[in-house]
Amino acid sequence: MTVLPHMQTHRSVSRLLLAITVLALPATMVHAEEVAEPNDYRMSHFRAPVPDTLKGAKVVTSEQAHDIWKAGNTVFVDVLPQAPKPDKLPKNVIWRDKPRITIKGAAWLPNVGFGKLHETMHEFFSGELETLTRGDKSKPVLFYCLLDCWMSWNAAKRAVEYGYEDVTWFPDGTDGWALHDYPTETVLPKFP
Repeated sequence: MTVLPHMQTHRSVSRLLLAITVLALPATMVHAEEVAEPNDYRMSHFRAPVPDTLKGAKVVTSEQAHDIWKAGNTVFVDVLPQAPKPDKLPKNVIWRDKPRITIKGAAWLPNVGFGKLHETMHEFFSGELETLTRGDKSKPVLFYCLLDCWMSWNAAKRAVEYGYEDVTWFPDGTDGWALHDYPTETVLPKFP
């Protein structure tokens, strides 16, 4: 990936601001809220404190996620949402998908982390997981989004329900990854 000077500066400033913000908070505020794991999917308010657990999945820190990434055995799936191109967009309007800076080598499957999915999205998500794992439900898969984002929790829970045997959830997502200056790249989303 080619990184333009202004992109590098922007990324460095973003990392610095995130680090300063986290360090400036009292320790009790960083994880001030104990969040119980719900029995079902999170249906709204997706940017909120998340639980420390996910039944049927492993939960990892940034450092652990990086170790998993370095091992090269696991499929990384970013589920940050993004609006698809509107169906009735006038022909004279140019639509450009917003690129995402994500973990190097990850697949970006936006909008699969909502609490309720349309059947088309279920088919898309399960089909993409099958492609990414080459049909092997024992292949390790790691899900993430941003810090305190229920989208990744929902997506990992859904993968467990689809029958994937080695599911990992990375709750700090790209925020935690970028804070450690781990490798990233810019990707475009996949949509059904």
